Amino acid sequence: MRSLFTAAGAVECRSARGLALGLTALLLAVTALVGLPRPAQAASAGVAVYPVASIYPASTDYTLTVNGTSVPVTKYPGYDIAQFALGTGTATMAVTKTNHTDIGSYSISPRKLNLSGSVSGSTLTFTVQHDDYLIVKLDGRPNLVIAADPAESDRPSTSGTGIFNVRSTPYNVQPNTGDYSTTAVQRALDDAAAWGSANGGQGIVYMPAGVYTLGNLYLRSNLALYLAPGAVLRYTGEADHYVVGGHKTSQGRDLTWFISTRYSSSNIKIYGRGVIDGNGAASLKPSNLGVNLLMPMYTDGFTVDGITFRESSSWAVIPLRSSNMTFRNIKFFNRFDMGENDGIDVTESTNVTVTHAIGIGLDDPFSTKTWGDVADIYRSVPGTARPLKNVTFDDLVSWTYCYGVKVGQGVIQPQDGVTFQHVVVYDAAVGIGVHHKYGASSATNIRFDDIDIERLDFTNDDNRTWLALMTGSTQGVGPVTGVTISNVKVRDAGTTAARINGQPGAPIIGVSLTDIVMPTSTTAATTLAQMNLTNLSDYGPVTITP
Repeated sequence: MRSLFTAAGAVECRSARGLALGLTALLLAVTALVGLPRPAQAASAGVAVYPVASIYPASTDYTLTVNGTSVPVTKYPGYDIAQFALGTGTATMAVTKTNHTDIGSYSISPRKLNLSGSVSGSTLTFTVQHDDYLIVKLDGRPNLVIAADPAESDRPSTSGTGIFNVRSTPYNVQPNTGDYSTTAVQRALDDAAAWGSANGGQGIVYMPAGVYTLGNLYLRSNLALYLAPGAVLRYTGEADHYVVGGHKTSQGRDLTWFISTRYSSSNIKIYGRGVIDGNGAASLKPSNLGVNLLMPMYTDGFTVDGITFRESSSWAVIPLRSSNMTFRNIKFFNRFDMGENDGIDVTESTNVTVTHAIGIGLDDPFSTKTWGDVADIYRSVPGTARPLKNVTFDDLVSWTYCYGVKVGQGVIQPQDGVTFQHVVVYDAAVGIGVHHKYGASSATNIRFDDIDIERLDFTNDDNRTWLALMTGSTQGVGPVTGVTISNVKVRDAGTTAARINGQPGAPIIGVSLTDIVMPTSTTAATTLAQMNLTNLSDYGPVTITP
């Protein structure tokens, strides 16, 4: 199962799937020729439906069944969402327009999966081979995001030794009331951490399905927070319930960290299939207090698995000055009518992996950053800024008005060893980017591999292109060295030239381009002109390998 693999393991998993499909096709061909019995078809996957909180309205455009099981579809600003878990095997999905008009056209992304469907009236039916994050479009209706997670393999019991259920005594939390349960939930978190520390493991806080209205929560060492399917931790923006941790100068508002770690913590996990909800525009109305949904700070050995992050009014997840972190099977569902709502910005951290994720929102879903000792967004954090090293993003779907995947903008401390691999850019302004806008440090050893750019419908800072490598001159200038870009399928090149623009004294050097296939072509480009890579300045030699 994909959730059991590291980034390297995920590659092996994909390779194994491809090999298995190839061998199956070969076997079918041989048996047809010699008249042997055909092998049995793959079994249908089990479907686990997530309860949907009543605060989330049902879609007015779609219904969905998966292997005959009805899956709820919710309406969201800009797109609709269906979430569930799949076991091992195939899944036949039937998407139906609720207005019952005939389907005239459709698309299923990622396009590289080569999923084709059959249409019967108002229903599109197609089959997938395993869990994936998909985006389906029918006629002129909103896009439907189908987030099929892998089946849970580590769901804890609701009670027992080392398990602290917030609905049980002495916590007695009652969800769905609108009342704040911060004190009781924090007590459960502290009790679980104390148990974990005393017993050489992790105490588990179990949060059953329901909507929990909460103020700030703090995570200590040796703690696991489990959010059951249907559990929603909800932010409100009412200032009396939150502590200001920073300020977003560009947004003109203070920020709070909804959930954060205590400094010098370790061995913390957040997992399950629940939701951490920033409540979007509604949460800004009481006090104009923006929120970062999760801030793991000065922590080591931190894991997030399976969680949905929804409607953040500022950067959603910011791993800060931390190490040995894993984020997998995560979903970022942000709005297109609210700015600076990045998905995950890995900041000044080391040995971080983000694997199997979908990020949607107006601003960058997946990026890395380094700042100075004191940045406005975390001005109350003590200590000194750190470099960033060994960060891998693997198996992503990105949909944004900005950059599909990006290094920068801040490079005030060095960034070294950043990899983006196996990425689908569903839509963006820039598909692949390095934007060294702030700072004088170096960005080195950056790799983009197996990137599929489906469309570029937007413009950001006058860029609408598949590739933008740029150096600015704010707070100094710094070099970008060693950028490898390989195995890129450019289905849409945009409307502006791709670019490599360094600065005098801080060039962009060591760029390698391998197997870049441009629109309408079936073979790799062999010149910069064929790649529409013609906006060039202050750069070193570029190596092109077909």
